[in-house]
Amino acid sequence: MMKLKDLGFDQWFETHFNTLRQDGHDIARVSAVDRGSYLIKNELKEIPAELAGKFYFRVESLVDLPCVGDWVTVQYHNDDTEAIIHGVFPRKTFLRRKCAGENVDFQLIAANIDIAFIVQSCHFDFNMKRLDRYLVMAADGHVEPIVILAKTDLISRDELQQKLAAIRQAGITTRVIALSNRTGSGFDEFHQVLIPGRTYCLLGSSGVGKTTLINRLIGRDDLDTKAVSGTGEGTHTTARRQLIVLDKGVMFIDTPGMRELGLLGASEGVNKGFEDIIELSMACRYADCSHTQESDCAVRTAITNGELSKERYSSYLKLRKESEHYEMSYLDKRKKDRAFGRFIKTAKKNMKR
Repeated sequence: MMKLKDLGFDQWFETHFNTLRQDGHDIARVSAVDRGSYLIKNELKEIPAELAGKFYFRVESLVDLPCVGDWVTVQYHNDDTEAIIHGVFPRKTFLRRKCAGENVDFQLIAANIDIAFIVQSCHFDFNMKRLDRYLVMAADGHVEPIVILAKTDLISRDELQQKLAAIRQAGITTRVIALSNRTGSGFDEFHQVLIPGRTYCLLGSSGVGKTTLINRLIGRDDLDTKAVSGTGEGTHTTARRQLIVLDKGVMFIDTPGMRELGLLGASEGVNKGFEDIIELSMACRYADCSHTQESDCAVRTAITNGELSKERYSSYLKLRKESEHYEMSYLDKRKKDRAFGRFIKTAKKNMKR
């Protein structure tokens, strides 16, 4: 029988269980989230779950809601065929972004991830600026990233080498694995990374081959995919985030393709994602150098000397500015929300008098 540790429940989570422990409550892992409905997985099976009313009304932000990969405390009913979620464990790691559109809030993509595979197709999807965003997202949530260059069968060997060189020349030192779902090239190296009991997440745009990659690992087409388009690219089919346990105990979280990848409150992630620039900044004349107009700026000097590309510098400034802008908006929003909450509580007290 499968045990909780086989699903990733280790000593780190065990120490946090004491703060959540209640009689009659069990532990499970969220395996799927789809428009407010949940599936949880325990040692025996996967069953539907809903939020306890008390828990739901305590939620102050979307971040407080369970997401795929979360560990939760639950109570079973209807002969253990359904569950009620009462609490969420602290997250060891996470992947998040700014909500799509005008809403300035966090959207959790997945939690408690060991490694995030950032998948880019070698054909039409390869985009260095988007790669920078994914790397910052991983760094922000303390998740180890590995870049997957997929569909290598659609380009020549020289073109592949050019893309690998572009990544290194940009100052990105993250491990890169080039593979093809069609030919199987690169899968030996890919398999070496996968360890039973660990959780991996696939990130990337629609149609880059994330679901096809999981199907190849499973050994059968359990997950729906659609035929490739005339360009050789796949089309988006994954509609929800879900955790899949492979036969050997390796866990994968498949995610829908993301059209928007806004950053919110990711200053630490930006610094970790651009460690080459942060290291250069140590030699700047001013400790608070913005690297835009100050004299004796080591970062801008590195551009002049050819040590740092203008593209990487531009990407760094853009992502830092975006993260800081949305963070200010988010803090202002939370301040207004708290003020409104206090107003409602005061009004209710006055009505009872």
